[in-house]
Amino acid sequence: MVFSSHLFLFYFLPCALLAYYLMPQRGRHLVLTLFSYLFYGWANPLFVVLMFVSTLIDYVCGLIIAGIGPFSSSTAIEALPRHGKRSTARKLALTASIISNLSLLGFFKYFNFTLDNYNYMLAVFGFENFQMDGFFRIVLPLGISFYTFQSMSYSIDVFRGDAKVIRNFTDFACYVAMFPQLVAGPIIRFQEVADQLEKRRHNIELFSRGIAFFCLGFAKKVLLANPCGKIADVCFNSSGTSTLEAWYGVCAYAFQIYFDFSGYSDMAIGLGLMLGFIFAKNFDSPYHSKSITEFWRRWHLSLSFWLRDYLYIPLGGNRKGELRTYANLLAVMLLGGLWHGASWNFLIWGGIHGSLLGFERLQGKDSLYRKMPDFMKVVLTFVIVLFTWVFFRAETLGAAVKYCQTMLGMVLVPPSASLIGGLVFKPYYLVCFVIAGIAVWLFPQTWNFTRKINLPKAIFILLIFWISIMALSSQSYNPFIYFIF
Repeated sequence: MVFSSHLFLFYFLPCALLAYYLMPQRGRHLVLTLFSYLFYGWANPLFVVLMFVSTLIDYVCGLIIAGIGPFSSSTAIEALPRHGKRSTARKLALTASIISNLSLLGFFKYFNFTLDNYNYMLAVFGFENFQMDGFFRIVLPLGISFYTFQSMSYSIDVFRGDAKVIRNFTDFACYVAMFPQLVAGPIIRFQEVADQLEKRRHNIELFSRGIAFFCLGFAKKVLLANPCGKIADVCFNSSGTSTLEAWYGVCAYAFQIYFDFSGYSDMAIGLGLMLGFIFAKNFDSPYHSKSITEFWRRWHLSLSFWLRDYLYIPLGGNRKGELRTYANLLAVMLLGGLWHGASWNFLIWGGIHGSLLGFERLQGKDSLYRKMPDFMKVVLTFVIVLFTWVFFRAETLGAAVKYCQTMLGMVLVPPSASLIGGLVFKPYYLVCFVIAGIAVWLFPQTWNFTRKINLPKAIFILLIFWISIMALSSQSYNPFIYFIF
């Protein structure tokens, strides 16, 4: 089930909100958890079992870390001292939480990738008879990358003393399974919502802002991401394109992935507000960035902060010398790339970004790059990001290299490429592409636009939402890119 569907809009969401607000305060987390399990299990009920097992493991580990038993009668549970020593049992519980989450993620996300590389290496050395059959294929559960990171952050936060343990299992299950951000983020760290799980506000101001967030995110997805996605698909899936069409296609993909994911994040934040939860901003106009370093301070903030706080800093951050700092940056970005998908392309994408982050750090404040006019910095950064998106979007490494060569005019254009222009330069796609570009660099962020909603804004929001619903009725192309991660 996806947010941008009639099933969700006109059936699931009204029923979920009605049941939530009709239920007394004490039972609302249970209602939200049950609806979240229904939402998640709509495609495959077995996915719910996997998530429940992960949730149960981290819940028990959290109790052990806090030094209490599952059936403790204590109600006053305080956070551990931040700088106190931790017992062996607590360390083992944290280790069990981390290993169980990473094992689930590693098995379901990387088994097929490992199997393919294993078979390839056997073929290279002439041992085809030892290859494993394609029967051993694993289906990737939706959102597993997101909820394992969320659940793991709970154990780590409790261990560090950044948050207190949850004694009520339903409250913890609600945190892990909450449907607004379950399958495609943002990654909600436990310390960000710990207090809200105990007590939060429900009022018309938050609810109305939530509606605005949802409507604008829905419009981003349907009116901008989907048409740009069609352009990108045609250009990337063709046997050959011209240089102009290659640039057009990768720009369209840059717009698609931004409006697709930021639109989903807006809808998730909006749904959270309707339920009384305040989630942090996940995008901060990333294509306004003047460097790759700044790009990662603006793009997918929940992942960037997670990797920083739970991986980069524990590895030593920038506290152990320059060489170690560059190694940490590269390692974190390589793992960040691999987190996105089990493919050499994602690993290369992360490696490029990690190398660029190190290069910019090495350049220092007096580099020529930093002395450029702001406009040129934005253009140069966007062009670099476009080349990296090629590896993110292309199906294979060879296809990515060929596409980059086409962008640089280094590939002979086949005669059949003339047909591509007739498909992607239709007036409808051109108009959507231009509007997407204008929205990227000139429109205000949803976060700022919805701070105060007056009558003209309310009319605009409802009008754009109505147009989006009409457009959705005529669209057959409606994927969410980050569902596959």
